[in-house]
Amino acid sequence: MQSTQRLYKYWNELRGTRSAPERRDVDPTKIRNALANTFILEASPDQETFNFRLAGSHICSTYCRELKNRSFIDLWHRRDKDAIETLIKAVTDDHAAALVTFNATSQHNAQLTFETLLLPLRHNGATNNRIIGSITAFDEPLWFGTQPIMEQRISGLRLIWPDDHKTEFGGSDLSTNIDIAEPEDVIDIRTDFGQSAKVYGFNARRYAHLSVIDGGKQ
Repeated sequence: MQSTQRLYKYWNELRGTRSAPERRDVDPTKIRNALANTFILEASPDQETFNFRLAGSHICSTYCRELKNRSFIDLWHRRDKDAIETLIKAVTDDHAAALVTFNATSQHNAQLTFETLLLPLRHNGATNNRIIGSITAFDEPLWFGTQPIMEQRISGLRLIWPDDHKTEFGGSDLSTNIDIAEPEDVIDIRTDFGQSAKVYGFNARRYAHLSVIDGGKQ
């Protein structure tokens, strides 16, 4: 999606040789064509969740409400919340870029596919309390903006290590899809956090039904 590509390119150029750019360096006028689909998340004081600090007009239209101060994690189906929390940890702690596709169901049971991009931001020298990202619909039917999205389920994800692939947005060799597990099949993150694994021949760490591929971290 164009807005996703624009935001990623701007973020990658802005950070330079750093793992993430500073929040104060972000100039909204540089991403004006992607701004309606862009958001910034802020960690709660207890670091337990990430809330919307800013959300573009298209994103608010998706849910038919203002999202400021609302929880990003609470947007997701309960079975996917552990995966999203783990994905956020990969972004904030490991400085990965994350691209998630998800299937959404509207208030009147209409279906729509989206993608969301998550990128780390520095704030006061720390990289674990701000995220810049985007949410973009693959299509905008006539009902878009009048029927709020009521449920969303992850259909796939890609973790990108920008220092290894500066010119490749979402290189296929570092991709992995989520197989959505039934509740009884989900590994308990609290007791099985960071288990070693192999994904497409790469060393990885297993978090529930999400694999984080090692490499490219500064």
